Amino acid sequence: MIESLHLRCPYCGERFETLVDASAGDADYVEDCPVCCRPIEMHLAAGADGAQMEVGRDD
Repeated sequence: MIESLHLRCPYCGERFETLVDASAGDADYVEDCPVCCRPIEMHLAAGADGAQMEVGRDD
């Protein structure tokens, strides 16, 4: 199931939208901020009530 999530960049503070696929379960990956291009650590937790995302700095 692909979901749209709205996140805030931990570097520049800008809000952006990202698509996540929670059908494979929990996942950790890095995605660049579409505004400042810095790497954001993404921690996806897939649950019965939908996907939840935690973001952090990669430095």
